[in-house]
Amino acid sequence: MPTKKEKEKAKIIFDILSKEYPNPRPALIYNSPFELLIATILSAQTTDDNVNKVTVNLFKKYKTPEDYVNAPLEKLQQDIFSTGFYKNKAKNLKGCCAGLIEKFNGEVPTKLEELVKLPGVGRKTASVVLGNAFGIPAIAVDTHVKRLSNLIGLSKNSNPDKIEADLKALLPEKYWTNSSHWLQAHGRRVCIARRPKCDECIIAQYCDYFKGEKK
Repeated sequence: MPTKKEKEKAKIIFDILSKEYPNPRPALIYNSPFELLIATILSAQTTDDNVNKVTVNLFKKYKTPEDYVNAPLEKLQQDIFSTGFYKNKAKNLKGCCAGLIEKFNGEVPTKLEELVKLPGVGRKTASVVLGNAFGIPAIAVDTHVKRLSNLIGLSKNSNPDKIEADLKALLPEKYWTNSSHWLQAHGRRVCIARRPKCDECIIAQYCDYFKGEKK
C-alpha cells in the first residue's frame, strides 16, 4: 500500500494536470456505449485519429450488434482495413457483438467482469467503456499511461493490470477515469516518447525521471 506522502504527491500531480488539461474526454468519437466499445476494439495498435476516420462511415453502416454479426466477414474486413490487423479485429467485432446478443440482450454490460468475457475486450477496453460511457470510476492503462506512470514514479510495474492497481491505490475514485486522459494528453503534448520536453513540463519537479536526469 502507498504511504500518505505518496498519495499526497500523486494528488498534487493530477491536480496540476487537471488544470493544464481541463474537460478531459476520449479522443475517440462516439455517440453511445456500443459505439465506444466498437471504436476501442478498433483502436488496438493504431491511433485514435485513424479509428475516427474509419468509424465516421462505419457507424452509419453498422448501427446494432446484429449488423456486425450479419455482415459478410470479408466486407467487414474491408470496412475496417485501414485500422490494421483488420482480420483479427473483424473476427473480434463479430464475436463481441454475438456475445452482446446472446448474453446481454444486445446491450453493453456495465460490469468489468462481464465486459472482459467478450472477444476483443480486455481490461483497458472495458475500463474505457465503463469510465466514459457509464461514468463508473475506472482507469484505462494504455501505452501513454504505462510510460508516464513509470517515468514519473507512480508505478514501478510494467504489467498494465498492476499499474492500474497502483494508480487506484494512489488516487481517490473521482480521479480514476480522468487520470488516464490527463496522462494521455501530457504524453502526447509534452512527455513524448524518446524526446520528452522536460524543460516545458509542469510536473517536472515531482517526476522521478526528471530528477534522475538532473543528477
